Amino acid sequence: MAGEHAPKARRTFFASFAQLGSPAGLILSLLAFRTVSAMDKATFLDWGWRLPFLASALLLIVGILIRSGVAESPEFETMKARKLTARLPIAEVVRSAWRTVLLCLGANVIGVAGAWFVNTFMLNYTTQTLGFDRTLILNCLFVVAFIQLGTQLTAGWVAQRLGAAKFLKCAAALAMLSPYPMFVLVSSGQPVAIVVGVALAVMCMSSSYAVMAGFMTDVFAVRVRYSAISLAYQSCAALAGGLTPLIGTVLAYRYPGQWWPLAVFYSALAAISLICIVRLDRKRNAVSRTSDAVLVES
Repeated sequence: MAGEHAPKARRTFFASFAQLGSPAGLILSLLAFRTVSAMDKATFLDWGWRLPFLASALLLIVGILIRSGVAESPEFETMKARKLTARLPIAEVVRSAWRTVLLCLGANVIGVAGAWFVNTFMLNYTTQTLGFDRTLILNCLFVVAFIQLGTQLTAGWVAQRLGAAKFLKCAAALAMLSPYPMFVLVSSGQPVAIVVGVALAVMCMSSSYAVMAGFMTDVFAVRVRYSAISLAYQSCAALAGGLTPLIGTVLAYRYPGQWWPLAVFYSALAAISLICIVRLDRKRNAVSRTSDAVLVES
């Protein structure tokens, strides 16, 4: 929706704003966790843990109010006026564009799975495997969340000028290299080193996540775009996001005291995204030419 409402020349930058919910949500969740953790253990286990969930109801109301005030995009209105909209878009996507959906799912792997790896698995790894203090790691992740917020804004702006496809390929390639310095720095146990190490991986991962939003809007035709992108996102979150911490935990258990299997696993996630981005770039150019032709005819 953000991409379709944006001027064509600034779609990548505008669409990246929707992705700011990830670092913003992480910052809010860490603040909430730090607040309730200050309670004594008995109070926290009794009712304190419920407070963040109750507070999140306010965000739900805000989200509903924002969504109810958003008009359909000019591109969709054009399709609607010409009676070219799909009656069952999700069925059409599954029938005719499932290969592209799978490529989008793969392209999103490093952005989605990478976030789960860094923000969820690393918290468990550093506290249980390396024996670091939980408060120390939470403080480091809190600082990194602000770095991620700034990185995503910058990534959308840079990609708009450099080209989304070229930027995403570079981000995915750098993400393949990022886990090695991350684990070396994190293993030192020094707060600054931990922040720098995790930030290196997060900057590559979040750059891909921010720019992917605008990139995918040009992969699918307008008539099925919303459903197709949603299917790719949510499937990736369920599969890659859900399995990544589990696989990371298994690797940490199978190879105690060794971080290289975890780094290789992270590199593999980035490699999947790189391959899919290259394939999608070709499809994106073809769909873009078709969409422009339709708009010109209208």
